Amino acid sequence: MYGIGGLATRLCMIQLPPGLHGAYPRTRLHDRIGAPAVSRAIRDGHLINYSRTVVIQRQRMTDLRTRAAAALLMAGPDAVLTDHTAAWLHGCTAAETNRVHLLLDYDRRVRPRRDVAVHYHQYDPADVIQVEGLRCMVLDYAIADLLCRARHRSTALACADQALGALQPEQRAAFKADLAVRLATRRDHRGRRQGAFLLDLATGLPESPSESALLLTIAEAGFPLPELQYSVRDLDDREVWRLDFAWPDVRVALEYDGYAAHVDKAEADQARDEDLRRRGWKVLHADVSDLRIPTRLFRQLSVELGGPERRTHAFWV
Repeated sequence: MYGIGGLATRLCMIQLPPGLHGAYPRTRLHDRIGAPAVSRAIRDGHLINYSRTVVIQRQRMTDLRTRAAAALLMAGPDAVLTDHTAAWLHGCTAAETNRVHLLLDYDRRVRPRRDVAVHYHQYDPADVIQVEGLRCMVLDYAIADLLCRARHRSTALACADQALGALQPEQRAAFKADLAVRLATRRDHRGRRQGAFLLDLATGLPESPSESALLLTIAEAGFPLPELQYSVRDLDDREVWRLDFAWPDVRVALEYDGYAAHVDKAEADQARDEDLRRRGWKVLHADVSDLRIPTRLFRQLSVELGGPERRTHAFWV
């Protein structure tokens, strides 16, 4: 048995090359440091087997970039990251990270893994770019895919809002137009109507994924859509307050109270609400519990805005 010092000495003797975010094709690593060194690193816990052909550094096994790199190496040179994984690599932190999403052509198959979701259909190589050294679908492709088929619609909308929010305001219309073209030209017609509905809601204005989710909750219930990040101004046209959601024609405001944004700000929030009331506004509040069970919020909105319009859910087909 090796003591801690002995194990550290042995590991220090193994000089691993950088790899692809800590992921390595096993044969290539054999060529670089030798098969005995690879076996020793696995035995000592420095490396772990990801698949029969890929090993990864143990300390990086929870890093999405490492898992994405390993999945690409396992699937072969034509594999591409798509969907949630591509969106996350493009900066959409609302995307789900529990699985790596791969896109493959129909003639290439990989063994199923619980932590890898494989999507099979043809893609245009012109839509593939390198992001941090990883083959990845372009952002508008990834977002359009999410809008049409994401299991959680609020996540898809949040990713679209984050993608738009990262752009300059004058660039957002063009990006939404690109997304609309992606939706209209999808080979798979399923989810198009859902995608178009979510795209209509995407503005880049929500300041958190929870605000995107709250907007979707309001829209799906059939209430009139609010204005986002509405500016309340004084007589000199100076901004006094900026509201998360507002129905200015009836002077109703809705603020989302996320914990991080409102911790230790109770007195300031109360002072803002009192000032808004003096200006003739009715201020409502929502938090994460209203996203889970929106009954209380819907009751308040019905009182202030009138009952929701009847909506068909055919657009989810």
